[in-house]
Amino acid sequence: MARFKQLHDWKLAPREAVALQKELRARVRIEPLQRKIETVAGADISFNKFSPVVYAGLVVLRLPTLEVVEEVGVVSETKFPYIPGLLSFRETPSVLEAWAKLKTEPDAVMFDGQGIAHPRRVGIASHVGLLIERPTFGCAKSVLVGRYEEPAAARGSWTPLVDPKNSETVGAALRTKTNVQPIFVSPGHLIDLASAIDLTLACDGGYRQPEPTRRAHLLVNALRRGERAPTQEKLF
Repeated sequence: MARFKQLHDWKLAPREAVALQKELRARVRIEPLQRKIETVAGADISFNKFSPVVYAGLVVLRLPTLEVVEEVGVVSETKFPYIPGLLSFRETPSVLEAWAKLKTEPDAVMFDGQGIAHPRRVGIASHVGLLIERPTFGCAKSVLVGRYEEPAAARGSWTPLVDPKNSETVGAALRTKTNVQPIFVSPGHLIDLASAIDLTLACDGGYRQPEPTRRAHLLVNALRRGERAPTQEKLF
């Protein structure tokens, strides 16, 4: 059973959630990895804006082979509204429900979302990282905050993603495949940008999207279509 901390209540009004993000920001630690990463989980969440139903998936892969070690999918309901910039309050409880069902606690977690490349520097990767106390980072398909110059065409090329308000580097535009649109990597917690880039490139399954989040995306889509049943283990 993978454990996590209870840092705060989830029954919050949007204004309270914004204030909490500002508090959590001070706890986020961007630093080099402290140990070798042997397993990486991909996390993805899917929902309709006007529906309370949330589909969350975690897929744990082993490096360097990218073999799947474990998959967990959950279907739950949220009471938090759809508000850009506050999506982690809508999504994180479902991720934690999936996390608690894991039998294999991964060394790091990659999110199809943002880390510190967020208006208040607490995207879902940072938020969940504080709760699970594991290195976390975001590999998003689009930019939420920041500007960048187009990286060179070759796989592995990257340029800084910079917040124009204060010139802070919050991530990178990374070419994961030659001549394909970049993805946007940002550290979440207990990892720095260089390590997040290296891990992303180590998770190359031949697609634009890194293999952990690609597999998690396939899992949540299968849950939405009813092709996969939610993981049933109740561990607490």
